[in-house]
Parts: sequence; structure tokens; C-alpha cells
Amino acid sequence: MSELHQETVTSVHHWTDRLFTFRTTRDSSLRFRNGEFTMVGIEVDGKPLLRAYSMTSANYEEFLEFYSIKVPDGPLTSRLQHIKVGDKVYVSKKPTGSLLWDHLRPGRHLYLLSTGTGLAPFLSVIKDPDIYENFEKVILAHGCRYINELTYETLITHELQHNEFFGDSIRSKLIYYPAVTREAFRNFGRLNTLIESGKLMTDIGLPALSVEDDRFMVCGGPHMLKTLSGMLADLGFGETRRSDYREFVVERAFVDK
Repeated sequence: MSELHQETVTSVHHWTDRLFTFRTTRDSSLRFRNGEFTMVGIEVDGKPLLRAYSMTSANYEEFLEFYSIKVPDGPLTSRLQHIKVGDKVYVSKKPTGSLLWDHLRPGRHLYLLSTGTGLAPFLSVIKDPDIYENFEKVILAHGCRYINELTYETLITHELQHNEFFGDSIRSKLIYYPAVTREAFRNFGRLNTLIESGKLMTDIGLPALSVEDDRFMVCGGPHMLKTLSGMLADLGFGETRRSDYREFVVERAFVDK
């Protein structure tokens, strides 16, 4: 328990029957970088049951926010989905992660490629003023099965646009590209298909991908990670390994919870 903070749930929002968000208090000693994750959980049979969760909140915000899928038979999420305001959750004191913009070679365009709850770390990243100082464009691409799973669209396209500190940067540099695979939508298809066909870049008005100009962060399910990292490698992009900074980073810490 010495490696964990105990935080109090301050709000819970159920987006769909599969997705929910919860906020907690934040211990003043917790430090993390935007894009990192920590271990989060609850007490089960007298012991903490923990899984990796990215912070959707930025590192300067006074609360912690997490975005979760509901897995009916998941050891943690089958229980966590029933938390209420006032309940206690455990949060690890040692955040970590691979999705750090300065672990990439300098470039012009930063693509944040996510599916499902893999969106979570990028909600933190797009609230980081530093990325707008270091990239000309930041493209947040979020793939889901259904339109109602594009849960944070209002935050991304409206609320952040009016942020008093970096709203100008959001409006001029952030491009949001939602995509759906199982019902009709303006951007229909998987992210790898939309990239390989060139449709994604055409839709957002950017040139074909270039190893010189484009950088990537990738977060999603195991199949998505394998497909997109393989696609990027085939296109000539290299993955950052330890201190050998290259053109893309991938977060591989997550499994179905």
C-alpha cells in the first residue's frame, strides 16, 4: 500500500453501456507527464486490484480523470463500472509510459492515432501547450465502432477551443479526425486503411506522409497496435526504443481490463 495513494471519486459519467469516465481527487505529491499512465484500482478481498490507466487529465489539473471500457467479466472493470461519488480508489504513485512527444525526432506534424479508450492519453497530450510550440499541426485521429463512442468530441471541438491559455493554439494547430467502422459516417473505415489510401491526409489538407516531417503516437488494442506499427514500419518510419528516438512511439502497456 505504500506505493499507492487512496483517492476519492468526485464524479462518474457513463457515456454508453460500454464506456465511462470517472474523476478523483489528486494527491498534491503526484507528478506525471502528459501521455503517461498509472495503476488504478479498488480493494477486492482485502487487496488492491489494479490495472493500467492513462490520465485523461493534464498534469497541471488539480484532479485525476480516467476513461474506461466496461468488460462484463473483467476482474476490475466489472466492479469499477459501479463506483459512485465518494467511493475510494487506489492510484499508483509512479506514473510512466511511452507516449511522450519529446521521445520523437523533431518534425512538423504530430499524428495521435487512437482507437476506443486508447484516446485517453491523447486527451492529456492535446492539453499540453508544449506540443503546439514544437509542431505545426497536431492531428488527433480516433477510431471507434459506432458514432456514440466518439465520446469526447464536444471537449475537443468546442471546450478546448476556448481555453484561456492555449485556445488560440488549439484553433490554429489541432485537427480532430473521428472515424467509425460499423455505421455510416463521413470518415468510414479503420485508421490504417484511411492512412494507406491517403484519404485521411487528403481530408485534413496535409500532404502524403513523409519520414522527414511526420511523427506518430499510437494507442489502442493489441491488433490495432500491431497493424499500425507494422504499417508505419513498412512506410519507412522507425519506432523509438529507449533513448534511440525515431519517428513513432507506441504504448503497449494495456490489455483488456
